Amino acid sequence: MLSSVLPLVLQALGNPDLSVSSVSTLKKICRECKYDLPPFATNIVAVSQEVLIKQIHKTSQCMWLMQALGFLLSALPVEDILRNLHSLITPYIQQLEKLADETPNPSNKLMVHIFASETDHFPPIKALFELVTSVTLSIFQQGPRDHPDIVDSFMQLQAQALKRKPDLFLSESLDVKAVFHCGVLSLKFPEAPTVKSTCLFFTELLPRCSDVPPLARVVQEDGKLLVQAVLEGIGGGASRSLMDQFAEVLFCLNKHCFSLLAVWLKEALQPPGFPSTRVTAEQKDNFSQQILRERVNKRRVKDIVKEFTLLCRGLHGTEYAAEY
Repeated sequence: MLSSVLPLVLQALGNPDLSVSSVSTLKKICRECKYDLPPFATNIVAVSQEVLIKQIHKTSQCMWLMQALGFLLSALPVEDILRNLHSLITPYIQQLEKLADETPNPSNKLMVHIFASETDHFPPIKALFELVTSVTLSIFQQGPRDHPDIVDSFMQLQAQALKRKPDLFLSESLDVKAVFHCGVLSLKFPEAPTVKSTCLFFTELLPRCSDVPPLARVVQEDGKLLVQAVLEGIGGGASRSLMDQFAEVLFCLNKHCFSLLAVWLKEALQPPGFPSTRVTAEQKDNFSQQILRERVNKRRVKDIVKEFTLLCRGLHGTEYAAEY
């Protein structure tokens, strides 16, 4: 059935007069039959890429087409997702590099350049961002541990989006909650660059809660998970070289979600032995009070975190502490 219908739909994609019907049909096929589509994936991506580059469709149809590709790619193995995503994104990156007058850079950090120009020059930016996000979320579902470089780039991309175009997070097509949960998971990666990029993502996200309701909602509902992950890192789960980054996340939480942070810290630090068996309830309470008092002096928050992490690791007063 698919082998007879798909060629007709893909052929129709190239006809501007059939724009709405062809794109909506492909989107429906990709959504409802995505697990039957892997044998056709290369062809669908190639034809879609061609019509996107030729700008045959209006922006709204481009959005639908990107969503269709998101459904399609999410059903593929990680290696195939990356290969197809790379071929889809490359022409846009080249377009952006011309606009930004930059020399090509082959690294996977290129996704960040999506924000090098204004949307007026680059209408599919929203659709492209949503495609990259939805497809990367599907990699998280398959297990991201083998791909710290992808997670690192993804967190940088999300941080850049929050910094430069936070209204992208108002889109109903973007699963803000899933992105937030990926961030919490990424804080627990052993690779320091990935954790740094993730902390940057959260320090860009928290100040924008007041302007972007979907962000405010997810922080209100799941902010405690973020606090727990940060405390876990400070308690010994992460390298000591990352303590400044964790301190910045706590500082942002205190500045933008003060009343919630007070509750989350109290609840998270309540279980005995968390975030470390080496700290007493009194030491945890003292740490919590010190953090909540500092809403202006970021340097002081970094010192408080460094002091607490030494206690948690049993290094307080040792020669290691002196080097720290």
